[in-house]
Amino acid sequence: MFKEKRGSFRKDKKKGAKKRVFFRKKFCKFCVDKVDTIDYKDILKLKRFVTEKGKILPNRITGNCAKHQRRVAVAIKRARYVALLPYVGE
Repeated sequence: MFKEKRGSFRKDKKKGAKKRVFFRKKFCKFCVDKVDTIDYKDILKLKRFVTEKGKILPNRITGNCAKHQRRVAVAIKRARYVALLPYVGE
């Protein structure tokens, strides 16, 4: 009878061919602007670093350096505590 081979659906691709994906280097917006303090009352700036569900975005996505990512996280947590930002998204 008819017996299917494993991987037969991949015949159209060449073996060993790799796609090259080029990413632009992300840079810390706070380092570029030389910002010393991140204010927890600046909601518009902090909303860029939070998902729709309310989670804090990691620095590999936002492009922040480690120092400013920690400060952003602290500012977001303070803003949540004072009820300026929601804990859970809408």
